[in-house]
Amino acid sequence: MTIEKITRRGLMLGGLALMTSGCGSGVRDAFSPISSAFAVPRGMDPRLRRQEVAYQGSEAPGTLVVNTYERFLYAVQGDGSATRYGIAVGEEGLTLKGRATIERKEQWPSWTPTASMIRRKPHLAQYAGGVPGGPNNPLGARALYLYRGGRDTYFRLHGTNEPWLIGQAVSNGCIRLTNEDILYLYDNTPLGTPVLIV
Repeated sequence: MTIEKITRRGLMLGGLALMTSGCGSGVRDAFSPISSAFAVPRGMDPRLRRQEVAYQGSEAPGTLVVNTYERFLYAVQGDGSATRYGIAVGEEGLTLKGRATIERKEQWPSWTPTASMIRRKPHLAQYAGGVPGGPNNPLGARALYLYRGGRDTYFRLHGTNEPWLIGQAVSNGCIRLTNEDILYLYDNTPLGTPVLIV
């Protein structure tokens, strides 16, 4: 009989399999997500995943910089670095530009399409009464509300129930992040945070 070396990875994977085996009905492998609302799509470009990067911009630490062309959001740090998030942005002509401030934050926010959204996309009229917060809501797990001069712009930084669209120009103007990333950003972004959208 030989003694097998137990690796940290093997121990973690075995523990994960044991923990998830009683979480639901049906067959599931150790890598299946517990909730699809938080699943990172298979094949997602690794550059779109949250990561620390060098930041050469002139914005002050604590500022969120949304680069709609690059499809990245940067949370500027004080040491020449930033946390970079892959994002989905608004379709051509539908993106807010300039400066704003985070003045409201919501967990599992509700969503109601605006009148202009319904005019552009009439199928959204079925949601005119609003959609309650939850995993099937288009705003995802969290939302940070953008204001200018104390007034709601109706643009948001929010999660999504369609994470495979990260990196694309698909929204009605809001900035989408994976639910995993919006949870992290939500927890690390206080009210009053300045936002620059370019």
